Amino acid sequence: MTPWGGAGDVIVAGPASWNTLVRVAQLPSGGSQTIFASGHRAGLGGTSAGKAVTLAALGVPVRLHTVLGRDQAADRIRAALPGIDLTTWPAVDGRSEQHLNLMSDDGGRLSVYLELPEPAPGAGPTPEQIAAAGALVADLAAWTAPLLPVARAAGTLLVCDVHDDDGQAAFQRSWADTADLLLASADRLADPAGYLRDRVARGCTLAVCTRGAAGALACDADGLWEVGAAPADPVDSNGAGDAFLAGLLAALRDGTDTATALARGAAAGAAAVSGPDLGAPGVTSAGIADAARAVAVRRV
Repeated sequence: MTPWGGAGDVIVAGPASWNTLVRVAQLPSGGSQTIFASGHRAGLGGTSAGKAVTLAALGVPVRLHTVLGRDQAADRIRAALPGIDLTTWPAVDGRSEQHLNLMSDDGGRLSVYLELPEPAPGAGPTPEQIAAAGALVADLAAWTAPLLPVARAAGTLLVCDVHDDDGQAAFQRSWADTADLLLASADRLADPAGYLRDRVARGCTLAVCTRGAAGALACDADGLWEVGAAPADPVDSNGAGDAFLAGLLAALRDGTDTATALARGAAAGAAAVSGPDLGAPGVTSAGIADAARAVAVRRV
């Protein structure tokens, strides 16, 4: 196995949802108030769905494992994932995950969980499937936590996105502590560089922290990388982190050096921000490689 996985498919395990997205000038600040939307729509959501559609667009063979109910939202989620190898696990109460997302003009987001399904026992890929995979992307969901030691025991590349981890929250610790490739957001980190160094010291091969329009910071065994932001015409930030991780993983699997792979991750994230859809379903490997040339990556 190469440091970035074998030739097998990438398994993505975690949420797919049906979301209502509401555009507002700014997020509500607290207290009772009335605000006006400048637009709204419904569409595919879920961090695992965002990664799967972007990986597939980049030519990576991907299998998505998720939990769906027996409702109209499930039908809509399936219809929004054409061409994705999809394995679904039933929700105990029959209801699929749904969110209400307020999206502000400055890129902020407030996500309200309307439905959070409880999966039936046994959800997720089998140990045999994980062992045969080129990588397992295990997203934050209670039912994916048991998959982490299985991937570790099998020697399968483990990729985790811990979103707005603050370095202390109990829920994210299992994913943060076991990942080979880790992605976090800077939103709740007082010291992103210190957080990344600590992750690598604990065994992570490459840890990355996204910083929105300021680009990203990354760390490997040789120290820190600063990643510039790729040019973008912001439309919707939904799924930008998912696309960043998908672009990064796709490049690393192709044998690309770390600096170039980080630049391609930034380019994929910018592509997601530049369109209304979850992740970056319209990207191509050639297009991302070309866009990445405009991204500055350097050691700091």
